[in-house]
Amino acid sequence: MIYPGDPSPYPASRANFRQIGPMSPDTLLTGRILGFDRSPFDAGDPASAARLHEAVLIRGGRIVALGTAHALRAQAPQVARVDMGDALITAGFVDAHVHYPQTAIIASWGKRLIDWLNSYTFPEEMRFADPAYARRIADRYLDLTLANGTTTVASYCTIHPASVDAFFEAAQARGLRAVAGKTCMDRNAPEGLRDTAQSAYDDSKTLLRRWHGVDRLSYAITPRFSPTSTPDQLSALGALWSEHPDCLMQTHLSEQTDEIAWVRSLYPEVRDYLDTYEAHGLLGARGLYGHAIHLTSRERDRLREVGAALIHCPTSNTFIGSGLFDLAARMAEGQRVGLATDTGGGSSFSMLRTMAAAYEIGQLTGTALHPAQLLWLATAGSAQTLHMGHLIGNIAPGMEADLVALDLASTPAIAQRSARAGDIWEALFPTLMMGDDRTIARVWVAGTAFSPCHPRA
Repeated sequence: MIYPGDPSPYPASRANFRQIGPMSPDTLLTGRILGFDRSPFDAGDPASAARLHEAVLIRGGRIVALGTAHALRAQAPQVARVDMGDALITAGFVDAHVHYPQTAIIASWGKRLIDWLNSYTFPEEMRFADPAYARRIADRYLDLTLANGTTTVASYCTIHPASVDAFFEAAQARGLRAVAGKTCMDRNAPEGLRDTAQSAYDDSKTLLRRWHGVDRLSYAITPRFSPTSTPDQLSALGALWSEHPDCLMQTHLSEQTDEIAWVRSLYPEVRDYLDTYEAHGLLGARGLYGHAIHLTSRERDRLREVGAALIHCPTSNTFIGSGLFDLAARMAEGQRVGLATDTGGGSSFSMLRTMAAAYEIGQLTGTALHPAQLLWLATAGSAQTLHMGHLIGNIAPGMEADLVALDLASTPAIAQRSARAGDIWEALFPTLMMGDDRTIARVWVAGTAFSPCHPRA
């Protein structure tokens, strides 16, 4: 199928996986089930932070218990059993910073940030004035991410309120826990992508009231970044956040050095980039600051003091040439850090590829991240940055049943390496480095099962 006005071919909705659920009220899922007891960054031995289980009991879309299949069968004798064999079952991946409107322009050639926005992003986002186009891309994006094992995303939309409605409607139809917000810009953008301080406040408030807390959906107040907002608009959004402090706020911070210089020219009175947000009420514990590569010591101290989240976007940081985020240093100083693909500045929809890139950047900054640390970042760590760590990102009693089953022998190259593994981490690591959508054997969203279809397999 080729969508009207969209030259790129894409299969009809959900053609890349099929729903095989919902689960029965009680389901016993068996395989190699991995849950975290604590952060592997806080453990002397990262591997000691996780534990393998034989079975998990799921009831009504939530995890009830972990243990042996025999013990859990005795606890629920009428339970339906789903056996995933040797698959490794983890929490579904949590992608803490994406731009779903950039789906169609992912992997565009050769631009740095500001050129990227002008050459690719802004022209594409203009198309979201058409609600039908927004719906098509929202469906496409969520199908692609689900097929890659991602069960929660935090997405920027466009300035068009219909783009927010389209995203939340698509997420709601799939039963996803998701975060999104209208991107606000009132300068340094094309006329068709500019709002005003007042309309940004009004539109965001209306959308927040419509969607925040509905089903598994959450609203994020979303100034794109300081260069595309006037001080008046930042103040208006800061006021909205103070009125609704349970919402998240997402934006960008210190992604590239030329961007920082631009911010300095636009806000000559501030101490640093972070101060453009802090001065307007946009610094807080529920703030998500994408990239945050080139931070000053004052910025790092303030972010840590308020408990804000830094979102590491490794494939984007290298693809657009932004720089190397020093994850080990930020974790050591007590920052809250999540992991993200940053679609479409990032070059993949896959959190597996994102974990591989985080590992490679870690090597370049002097730290070899353990597989447990990588997986934790892509699940529990990112969930905690979204203030949802009590709901998603781990397999533990009381958590929502968002899960992914990973085939640790999904390709011949991966299979021959994992066959030589001495433990689960050595078996998992080749998949983290070389895995793709073929690795995803099954996905569960609040207990509803989806089975990806892999035409290449």
